[in-house]
Amino acid sequence: MNNLKELRQAAGISQAELAKLSGVNKRMIEHYEQGFKDLSKAAFETGLRIAEALDVDPRDLLNKKDLQERAE
Repeated sequence: MNNLKELRQAAGISQAELAKLSGVNKRMIEHYEQGFKDLSKAAFETGLRIAEALDVDPRDLLNKKDLQERAE
C-alpha cells in the first residue's frame, strides 16, 4: 500500500485534479490508490510527476516497507 490517497487528500485535490496536474491518467491514479497497481513499481517519471503535482518528495509516495525493500 502507498501513501498516495492520504497525500492527495491532504493537498485537498480530487483524483481528477491530480490527473490533470500530473499528466497521469485518472484511472491509473485510482488503481494506485486502491492497490490494483503498485506505485513503487511505476516508471520513475510517473512517480516524479505525481510527487511534483502534490508538492512532495517522491519517497513520500512510498511506505516504509517499500523503501526498506529498495535499500536491500
